[in-house]
Amino acid sequence: MPEKEPATPRPLIVDAHLDIAYSAVVLGRDLAADVQELRDSERRHPPLDPGAGTATVSWPALVDGRAAVVGGSIFVDPATKAHTKATATYRDPEEAHQQGLTQLDYYRRVSDERDDVRLVTDGDALDEILGSWDTGQGMVGVFVVMEGADPIRRPDELHWWVEHGLRGVGLAWGAGTRYAGGDHNPGPLSDEGRALVDAMADYNLLLDISHLWEDGAAQVLDRYPGPIVATHANPRAFVDIPRLLSDDMIRRLADRGGVIGVVAYNRFLDPQWYPGRPRVPLARLVEAIDYICQTVGSAAAVGIGSDLDGGFGLESAPAGLGSVADLYKIGGLLRERGYGASDIEAILSGNWLRVMRASLAAF
Repeated sequence: MPEKEPATPRPLIVDAHLDIAYSAVVLGRDLAADVQELRDSERRHPPLDPGAGTATVSWPALVDGRAAVVGGSIFVDPATKAHTKATATYRDPEEAHQQGLTQLDYYRRVSDERDDVRLVTDGDALDEILGSWDTGQGMVGVFVVMEGADPIRRPDELHWWVEHGLRGVGLAWGAGTRYAGGDHNPGPLSDEGRALVDAMADYNLLLDISHLWEDGAAQVLDRYPGPIVATHANPRAFVDIPRLLSDDMIRRLADRGGVIGVVAYNRFLDPQWYPGRPRVPLARLVEAIDYICQTVGSAAAVGIGSDLDGGFGLESAPAGLGSVADLYKIGGLLRERGYGASDIEAILSGNWLRVMRASLAAF
């Protein structure tokens, strides 16, 4: 009998936005467990946040899914009188700072303790991580990005965060920060925000506009000379809310060589979807990817920024994604739409690797 051809390995994935540290530090999830073990544990002992949903992300799941690089966020949640929470929130810059430090320490500690996790701090580290997948001992690289800059107490403190591994910053989350307005709290860049943008330029950090109010995003595009991206944001043409990107903003990002990470969240894919309804098919997420490609005229400006377990769980993710390990399925659906191998590779990993390398060239 003729020998069977060896199976083609699944493609490498770069997922530009996962709230991994928040899941571990704030929700108390044991991300060393596989996803099914995590789910079994949470059926017995639910996480503090009832809205967290069914878990989809853990370190073993990332390895199984050949997630070579992830954008590991530092996300701290502002306190509001209207929506009190059982999980940790901050009321001032000092509390935000301390909570952010705890999450950064989590990434650094996991990188020290696990052989299959490493921080992406420079180009050499990125090369080593990517090369590890050719050896059968693949590592998950964590490119640390702050989602909402309030943990940085002053712009002149940025250098400390960079020295300890931070490689990207989003100035605001939905509620806004003292640096900029957010998609739920409109406003431009503040004086401190402009100073922070200028400080980021000294290090060529990745600047993430995902939650900025559009006026602030336009200011950033005019002011910042370094790489600008939206790590997790979908087209506004699919769901008309300020959180998502207008066609003009998509084109402006593409003109700057930026990349948009499409979010695997049903609410950002279908305006008729709400919790309790059937999950949106994964093909709808691929339609969002295709929309960006058609809007800018190429496949160079889009990638994955799944945000899985980022305030929602399995119930709110497209059908076909059982966990983060299933992101490779996007490639097959792109192939069915007529995308060629080089464009599929660019969308699944190459586009993000390009902008990350551009940022890391300064280190």
